[in-house]
Amino acid sequence: MGFVKEFKTFAVKGNVIDLAVGVIIGAAFGKIVTSLVNDIIMPPIGYITGGIDFKDAKYVLKPAIGDTPETSINYGLFINSVIQFLIIAICIFFVVKAINSLKRKEEVAPSVPPAPSKEELLLTDIRDILADKKA
Repeated sequence: MGFVKEFKTFAVKGNVIDLAVGVIIGAAFGKIVTSLVNDIIMPPIGYITGGIDFKDAKYVLKPAIGDTPETSINYGLFINSVIQFLIIAICIFFVVKAINSLKRKEEVAPSVPPAPSKEELLLTDIRDILADKKA
């Protein structure tokens, strides 16, 4: 029974639920970025480079023979994946930067310094009186 209770405490914590929501949103965001790269970014790049479609770009090591599929290095798919990674990394950078700037604004919020205590005021008066006597 201790294991079930411990797992329930773990699973119901806000951090686990936040993580699950983040993973789901991240998966959906990954699909959006994949579409952005494949359908919007890569076609103009292919047009500029003379009609090369990067997702089909590959180096064939061994051509297909009969039922045996070809062996190839699909560097075009790798290029697409690198571009997708860079877009996701840039988006995450901007989100983290925005969150950090909001945190800094909260920390930098002007705070009123506390009023000096009665003891500090009394010590200040004594210091000023002693300074006047020396002068």
